[in-house]
Amino acid sequence: QVQLIESGGGLVQAGDSLTLSCAPSGRTFSGYAMGWFRQAPRKEREFVAAISWSGGILYADYAQTRFTISRHNAKNTVYLQIISLKPDDTALYFCAASRMGAASRSQASYEHWGQGTQVTVSS
Repeated sequence: QVQLIESGGGLVQAGDSLTLSCAPSGRTFSGYAMGWFRQAPRKEREFVAAISWSGGILYADYAQTRFTISRHNAKNTVYLQIISLKPDDTALYFCAASRMGAASRSQASYEHWGQGTQVTVSS
């Protein structure tokens, strides 16, 4: 069974930094685009950032300055670094994989999803 495993979340203070990681279990996602989404309490899941297999990157407008997505293809891992965390960043962060290969903001483009890693930012 294919799974995406996220890690790196936790309880942090405002102003701290975190790096989330995502790696597949059970297969490689060679050629796939990878995306990060988040869902805050009582809100819809929203796009954060995506990276194509070749390294093309998309960010949500709010994520342009404090979020950095990257991938290490040899390690089959994608990362999301968040700096200067704010309480509004509190959410369950999901990793997703798209066989299209091109980075996409649309959740419908992604066939595989992880269970999420919780990020909680205290003020």
